[in-house]
Amino acid sequence: MALNKPKFPRSELWQRTRVLSVVSISSPVSPEENSRLPNYGNTNPFGGRMKSLLGILSLFLICSIPALAQEKHGGGPPPKGVGGGHIPAHGPAPARPQSHATPQPQQAPKYADRAGHPEAPHVHSNDKWIGHDTGHDDPHYHLDHPWEHGRFSGGIGQGHVWHIEGGNRERFWFGGFYFNVAPADYGFCDGWDWGTDQIVIYDDPDHDGWYLAYNVRLGTYVHVQYLGGR
Repeated sequence: MALNKPKFPRSELWQRTRVLSVVSISSPVSPEENSRLPNYGNTNPFGGRMKSLLGILSLFLICSIPALAQEKHGGGPPPKGVGGGHIPAHGPAPARPQSHATPQPQQAPKYADRAGHPEAPHVHSNDKWIGHDTGHDDPHYHLDHPWEHGRFSGGIGQGHVWHIEGGNRERFWFGGFYFNVAPADYGFCDGWDWGTDQIVIYDDPDHDGWYLAYNVRLGTYVHVQYLGGR
């Protein structure tokens, strides 16, 4: 039997079909009610519901993928008050001389001075340097021949932001200048990106032959030795 042609425009038919689909999702339709609904060629009363559910599920998955990727690669925002583009106006002040009182048992230093701050030497947004307090006699930064490759002349401090161009902690470079990270600081630069991060070089007031490389993105810093230029 041929279907009666609807007496309303196609746009109105589309709107009525949408209303029927929404109703079918929110409340089940009994067979008696379904028999009284107009039949416009949809022989499967569950088709609209299934398509809507699949659409909602697809949207949920699409929104979840970026969040999962961010969590996996550690791309979350930096902790409040550290990093995030802040550049200190100055380097650290010289450490206070160590007192020669009764020696205390050696303990691993703690750098996370506030909840959420990194467990690495870092700088607060008020330019307070955390972790640079071991003094001139720290054996981790002793060099038999300080400045053996000369002194870095490319620009030091807030007005000189450098883009790391490649390498790793053993040897990295930017602008034709080469550096390496102090072995004692290897664990402090695990999250650095040696191809995209920006750094600023500061003088180290306590350890001859070393500079401090500050990571603008993370707000952490490490001791670095200048290896010369090309």
